[in-house]
Amino acid sequence: MSQSAESEATPAGGAQANRADTTLVVVTGLSGGGRSTVARALENVGFYVVDNLPQALMIEMAELVFAAGGAARRAAMVLDVRSRAFSTDLAGAIRALKERGFQPQVVFVEADDDVLIRRFESVRRSHPLQGEGRLADGIAVERGLLEEARDLADVIIDTSQLNVNQLRRRVEELFGGEDARRLRVTVLSFGFKYGLPPDADFVLDARFLPNPYWVPELREHTGRESDVSRYVLGQDGAEAFVETYAQLIGDTSPGFEREGKRYLTVAVGCTGGKHRSVAIAEELASRLRAARLAANAQHRDLGRE
Repeated sequence: MSQSAESEATPAGGAQANRADTTLVVVTGLSGGGRSTVARALENVGFYVVDNLPQALMIEMAELVFAAGGAARRAAMVLDVRSRAFSTDLAGAIRALKERGFQPQVVFVEADDDVLIRRFESVRRSHPLQGEGRLADGIAVERGLLEEARDLADVIIDTSQLNVNQLRRRVEELFGGEDARRLRVTVLSFGFKYGLPPDADFVLDARFLPNPYWVPELREHTGRESDVSRYVLGQDGAEAFVETYAQLIGDTSPGFEREGKRYLTVAVGCTGGKHRSVAIAEELASRLRAARLAANAQHRDLGRE
């Protein structure tokens, strides 16, 4: 058998197979960012997970997964900075996988420095790269080492405001569906006063709408409640705003899928992330689902005030 023919054969039965049919996820990111939680969530939805895999073994691992065939072709490799002794060229490793015919999806987890410091201090652990310095020094070194990996990522998850269960649900939503290769849209509400979501592909500004905060009977309610939602969506320009972006996302989604992008984050902001952005995000996600897109609404800053 020629090498090319052998590479396309399925050992479990001899039928033709394609490495692109293997669902391969590479998980990396900052220490303390939530890699372990992501790994457990992937196991929950049927992935075979290898933790702390040296980069030099990525291709070998991918080939083993491909050779397993069938339902076993769902695997995740979790890498961290401790793998640097074997190889520091994650970009090269990803390119090598693609040259073999695989289509790996890279997930990068991160969090704000102050959040990472609190997490390390809460478990009384030192950062793996801090040496004789401070926690902040180790975090800074690691950010530099992983800069290229972050640029490669298909999905960037900022866990600063996520607890373990919220992070687990996010991963299960991304990878647990029947068709993990469809474009999945997360419509994320947020408050501008808390900063822009770093993983946003589109940022929408709902602050042109009147703020329900200044309506006494609505102030203590949220955009998930019908009275606030009706108020926000009933304002001049709200309908056109939602419809315009629903059309834009619907029109561009086939192109994103053709280019291999599987996850799209549409961030909708208002001042505090409680009223306008929440109502718009819920409505936009609903319209995208009606257009047969896999969409869900999440609310980053709801409850922070």
